[in-house]
Amino acid sequence: MKKSRWTLVLSLVLVLSVFLSACGGGSNNGGNNGGGEGDGDSASEQVMNLYATAEIPSMDTTQATDATSFNAMNQVFEGLYRLDENNEPTLGMAAEEPKEEEKDGETVYTFTIRDDAKWSDGSAVTAEDFIYAWHKALDPETISPYASMFGTAGIKNGNAIITEGDPLYGKVEELGAKAVDEKTLEITVDTKVPYFKSLLTFATFYPQPKAFAEEKGKDFALEADTMLYNGPFVFSEWNHGEGWNFKKNPEYWDAEVVNLENISVKVVKDTATSVNLYETGKVDRALLDADFVDQFKDGEDYSTILEPTMFFLRLNQGKNEVLANKDIRKALFLAYDRKGLVDVLLNNGSIASKYFVPKEFVKGPNGDDFREVAPDGYMADQGEEEAKAAWEAGLKALGKDSVELEFLTTDTELADIIAEYAKEQFESKLDGLTLTINKQPWKQFLDLEDSGDFDISTGGWGPDYPDPMTFLYMFETDGAYNRMGYSSEKYDQLVSDAKKETDLEKRWEMMQQAEKVLVEDDIAIVPTYQRGRAIIQKPYIKNFYNHTFGADYSYKWVKIEGK
Repeated sequence: MKKSRWTLVLSLVLVLSVFLSACGGGSNNGGNNGGGEGDGDSASEQVMNLYATAEIPSMDTTQATDATSFNAMNQVFEGLYRLDENNEPTLGMAAEEPKEEEKDGETVYTFTIRDDAKWSDGSAVTAEDFIYAWHKALDPETISPYASMFGTAGIKNGNAIITEGDPLYGKVEELGAKAVDEKTLEITVDTKVPYFKSLLTFATFYPQPKAFAEEKGKDFALEADTMLYNGPFVFSEWNHGEGWNFKKNPEYWDAEVVNLENISVKVVKDTATSVNLYETGKVDRALLDADFVDQFKDGEDYSTILEPTMFFLRLNQGKNEVLANKDIRKALFLAYDRKGLVDVLLNNGSIASKYFVPKEFVKGPNGDDFREVAPDGYMADQGEEEAKAAWEAGLKALGKDSVELEFLTTDTELADIIAEYAKEQFESKLDGLTLTINKQPWKQFLDLEDSGDFDISTGGWGPDYPDPMTFLYMFETDGAYNRMGYSSEKYDQLVSDAKKETDLEKRWEMMQQAEKVLVEDDIAIVPTYQRGRAIIQKPYIKNFYNHTFGADYSYKWVKIEGK
């Protein structure tokens, strides 16, 4: 019965594919950016139309945790630096590279905020706006899920301020950053990290307009008109659940290089609709899944990329006694056919993954890719038979002959298909398992995951900065993105030591050991695939830059040409 149910799902997918190909529909792979509607009829109009698969959960730079929010923020806000076309930090709010001084074993960076840095109401962006936002991110009352980024950046007392029991806990004024005057920002680091400037491009390090934010109070950043903007664009409209519009920000310091006058973004969860909108000229870019790759792969507007974005299953071992059993987790890890997933259901350049730090992401001090160790992942030589043996051992230890688990996922079309695939994989191979799928809108999904109200959940993670630590720090005990009650003294120690290690080769080895503990020794998560993107994009869209960490995209330099 179980196999016939999955056969039915596949049949429906194939039938749907034929139908959608005929009517010009399509789907994306659950990415956070895609399109909205607009006319864009005139060749001279600098208008880009996109869609997104989810509503924006938050536009408060200290509170956002997801790619949809970060992508929107990257267009309307700016930090000291922003990423350029080559994923290198280029000057943003900073007028020039900082003055660097060594004092008492610490490094002090002195930044000058550019004179023409303004908020969208014409008021000046000040050094105090940075300090205000950073203190807000670290304050226990308003703490950011990304508060640990300050420690990651090596900023003095960044870790201590957010560590309960530390004498400096909650004392945000002790952060190694201060406004010397209106346009001078001083940052003190006690550990120099090679990707310091890249970190400063991330949303958590953006400024917030202090006076305006305090005036708006709890309403700050909830609507288009309760925010001020210092980036290339501003929100001209935000219709929650439906979409949003950007327009060029005339107060932006570098406005003369911004070509686009308007960007329309519509929430489209139905992937068939996204390709239909693309083919009818109502959106300029779309992401494809397996149903549509063959239809478009020979076109000049088709391309693929392999992203350093990982997908995995969180196993809530903190609240579920079944998942607290390592044999049960091992069975789930080994029962999942990743090759079938990427070759059949995705078919978009994604690759099967039994590892967590992605391929082709970063290289170590010796020039080798991180994946030179365990290039095929962990337990690569084990399969279905070992999965069944582990399952039986786990059930015996638990004194059970059947288990019911809930699978939390989002409500997009592809997420639904992948959830059904997981259900079939597990139920057909692990006797006595019943998996119930719980589909939720993106924001509700995040709320449930944050509160630990799930058994198994779909996880995805793209890097925030160019270093393996952006993946590994997630699963430290009580980490903001752990969310599943995983705790390992060995893992914590390796990650902690790697954060402080100055010998780059030793640090690299520590991080590789930490990944092995997470994935193979403890089987804390079930990695599934590294995301590829199959993309169709109108040829008149120029300078659409994809990023390998932080926000996925930048629209600052996009130009409509030859339409």
